[in-house]
Amino acid sequence: MSHRGRFIVLEGIDGCGKTTQLEALRDWLPDSGLLPPGAKVITTREPGGTPFGHALRDLLLHPPAGQSPCWGAELLLYLADRAQHVAERVAPSLAAGHWVLSDRYHGSTLAYQGHGRGHPLELLGALHRFAANGLQPDLTLWLDVPLAEAMARLRHRAQDRIETEGEAFLSRVYYGFRRLAEGPGWRRVNGVGGPDLVTGRCKDQILDWF
Repeated sequence: MSHRGRFIVLEGIDGCGKTTQLEALRDWLPDSGLLPPGAKVITTREPGGTPFGHALRDLLLHPPAGQSPCWGAELLLYLADRAQHVAERVAPSLAAGHWVLSDRYHGSTLAYQGHGRGHPLELLGALHRFAANGLQPDLTLWLDVPLAEAMARLRHRAQDRIETEGEAFLSRVYYGFRRLAEGPGWRRVNGVGGPDLVTGRCKDQILDWF
């Protein structure tokens, strides 16, 4: 195949259902009529989309007791994961004409490290351009689930370091996503309702976009 593939990212606060929807879209896309002949659907995530990134994910989300990274180290570890992720997995797949579905990308950096932690958005943009060599998604879907509902979902599973940051932090992250979703290349998806209902909304947005 001589054409570039497509890059779709699912974003949202923890507990919004990204992983469930990623799997559903992975199963639907091959029969959607959107993929050209020979194209595959590649699913991945950040952090942890490569073996190197998986090791970084453990450091970020489940660090040794008493050894949580400071905010600066946290940011740079996420960016190191992205650099490896893009170079090893995303860019080669797109160059081969495949469609890539990713659970998180630069939007999460802006929401969590920018709006949540307070790092300047301009700095995060510059660091992203360096780490990802300027690669941007073709479409980003924001799964919009009210913070109270997302936090209720999290109570039913083991939580990582970021998920236990507290309501004030997660509230800043949520409103960060809300602002980002108003920008170009983003579409808001109502994430409330049964998984099949939400999947239908995601499909509608993808079909309309492409």
